[in-house]
Amino acid sequence: MAKSTITLASGKEMPLVGFGLWKVPKETAADTVYNAIKAGYRLFDGAYDYQNEKEAGEGIQRAITNGLVTRSEIFITTKLWNNYHRREHAIEMAKRQSDAWGLGYIDLFLMHFPCALKYIDPATRQYPAWWIDDSGTVAPDNVPIRETWEAMESLVDDGIACSIGVSNFQAQSLYDIKTYARHPLSALQIEHHPYLAQPELVQMAQENGIAVTAYSSFGPQSFVELPPAFSKRARGIPLLFDAEPVRAVAGKYGVSPARVLLRWATQRNIAVIPKSNNQTRLAENLDVLGFDLTTEEIEAITALDRGLRFNDPGFYLPDYPLRIFA
Repeated sequence: MAKSTITLASGKEMPLVGFGLWKVPKETAADTVYNAIKAGYRLFDGAYDYQNEKEAGEGIQRAITNGLVTRSEIFITTKLWNNYHRREHAIEMAKRQSDAWGLGYIDLFLMHFPCALKYIDPATRQYPAWWIDDSGTVAPDNVPIRETWEAMESLVDDGIACSIGVSNFQAQSLYDIKTYARHPLSALQIEHHPYLAQPELVQMAQENGIAVTAYSSFGPQSFVELPPAFSKRARGIPLLFDAEPVRAVAGKYGVSPARVLLRWATQRNIAVIPKSNNQTRLAENLDVLGFDLTTEEIEAITALDRGLRFNDPGFYLPDYPLRIFA
């Protein structure tokens, strides 16, 4: 039986398959999470930017109260948004986020992007994403990554977070953090699908004991429903579900194309965090460890790589591009 967890550099075990909370409406988040727990999910991937942490936490608390799980069986990942990179803001925001979840601590706390934006008081902010006003202004701030990382390390010291890591970073920054990290860089979360395989980044992370989590495992599928600025790159791109090597493998093993894409990642020890509101697909997405692709099948799917990145603030913030992937 394939291993269902991945060991972080902190020594903690993280499930290899989790449930992603991006785009889950706050109005339905509690029920969605509760149902996902009933289906077998134990890892939930959230972020301040998703604006549903409190409601997701309520779903978990209900499941604990009803005896479905214990707190120790649940693994919560959440992320620090860009406006809170200064030391005092990072610590304050992490405490605020942990309180919102209501679970006592955060299992894995990530820096969401390698770019600091000017501070906005979370009590008064109107725009939870990149913008600070009606005209769509994006305002960078001069905060070194080291300051934010060391603030996150203090969260581990204080028991607010068990493990820490980063999201949307590239190799140069990972090498840099490792030169001064006092607590290990446990995880890297990246956009990862056959159209954006990023093999060298994955290899570098794994060689250095950094666990990799893939988001948007289905490629353009995650972005076509978004507003025009965010969906433009995904429009007209063939769905990965329809790609010939994916369909061939799905037919051979009698599984859905979605399960093939998730197994393509998990078989290479990359965690995945798909989401679905459909009960059948919820169960299917979780059951992706029961079959193995051949080396040739993995290579055929990887050969679909186009270097096609959909989550790129250098592209979808045209007036204030942040070219972090340049």
